[in-house]
Amino acid sequence: MALSIIFPSSEILAQSKLYATTSGQTSFHSSTPAEDINAVNKKTQVLLNTATGEMAVLMSMRDFDFPNELMEEHFNENYMESEKYPKATFKGKLDQPVDFSKNGSYQLSASGTFTVHGVSQPRKLNGTLSVQNERVSVDAKFDVALVDHKIEVPKIVFVKIAQVIEVRANYDLVPYKK
Repeated sequence: MALSIIFPSSEILAQSKLYATTSGQTSFHSSTPAEDINAVNKKTQVLLNTATGEMAVLMSMRDFDFPNELMEEHFNENYMESEKYPKATFKGKLDQPVDFSKNGSYQLSASGTFTVHGVSQPRKLNGTLSVQNERVSVDAKFDVALVDHKIEVPKIVFVKIAQVIEVRANYDLVPYKK
């Protein structure tokens, strides 16, 4: 995982309590009267700095699994252009402080920049952050309008793909070890 995504120096790393995963789950749902489409990526990389509240999320677009191969092929080749835009990222910061030394659940709000299909947009994640015995769980969701990221859907399948996609993030983080 590229720590330089959010941490510019090893000095900052030494002063921070980091939590991470390389097996986070990011899923999306597209619902139209004609068809529902669901896909899940179970290889999302996440890093959270509890000292600063900064978080970084990185995923490969090709790691999304679909119910059938044809959907997956169309997603990667026709819509996401995964050869040209192989990754999606979120770089942001928790909007309110969390006491990571105490077990509990907190309303999560994180603001940052979401980049997909080569287009970066400000984004706010809302959900729940839970701290339990040296583990941090994040459950958040947000909507992505295809037009905001210049993702084009051919007219022939326009009625099968929602113009706003619901994205859900479920990440279980543990203390980061180099």
